[in-house]
Amino acid sequence: MCIQHEPPTIPLAPFRRAGHVFFTLAAAALLTASLAVAQDAKTAAPAADAVVARINGSEIRESDLAMAEEDVGQNLPQGTPEQKRDYLVTYLTDIILVAKAAEGKNIADGDLFKRRLAFARNKVLMEIMLQEEAAGAVGDAQMRKVYAEAVKEMKAEPEVRASHILVATEEEAKAILAELRGGGDFAAIAKKKSKDPSAATEGGDLGYFTADQMVPEFSAVAFKLEKGSLSEPVKSQFGWHVIRVEDKRTKEVPEFDKVKEQIQSFVMRRAQADLITKLRGEGKVERLDKPADAKKETK
Repeated sequence: MCIQHEPPTIPLAPFRRAGHVFFTLAAAALLTASLAVAQDAKTAAPAADAVVARINGSEIRESDLAMAEEDVGQNLPQGTPEQKRDYLVTYLTDIILVAKAAEGKNIADGDLFKRRLAFARNKVLMEIMLQEEAAGAVGDAQMRKVYAEAVKEMKAEPEVRASHILVATEEEAKAILAELRGGGDFAAIAKKKSKDPSAATEGGDLGYFTADQMVPEFSAVAFKLEKGSLSEPVKSQFGWHVIRVEDKRTKEVPEFDKVKEQIQSFVMRRAQADLITKLRGEGKVERLDKPADAKKETK
């Protein structure tokens, strides 16, 4: 058994869910994650947007490769950077060649193309608008304000730092407990006998944790023990534990810099959600697919 040592976080108020704002934001979720990259690319584009290839005279530039990579997403095959680059060039080449063939058949004049083009245009406009709204909302003062508000909401929560030795049977646990009480070195015994994979490197040390990070049987004992004391054998789904409490403290408030990325993401998404909620409130949305007696105008 080992603890998942997660990066520090602070509680942030949830976004408004009214009107399924989350659904729209989920469709644009990657925008927030890739905003910094997009802004960097935008800044570097004038000097670095070199022509990579020409397909029947149509140019493929570095910026096209970046858009193609975003479009392909997780479907981009694994490989070396050069292999991935070759894949994206081929991907864009096929798009250009097939699109040219489609023009020869006047597909662009059809209703299906026009509807899809209108949809794609609106979607790209939405994406860029949300990007700009998110970028405009991020500032050090705003993020520190959110941090201060979140810190005020944090409740004092006890933490324990404990070490343990995990074995298969109660008899083994009792024998190890006797060895420890006889002066045995906890870390050395943990490295030699514990089933916990982390014991080999950490000597059984689990670090600091809150009660909800451990299975209930383990936490119930660990949080009752005094600092420096050993437990009787404890049974859990993982086996039998011998626990030693190393320290107790109140959970520390994470420093601003350690949660800055979390706060930045929150501020950006909140700004996007606020924009969508505002526009929905100002817009007139009519549902024509409802029965006459159930049809309502919604905002």
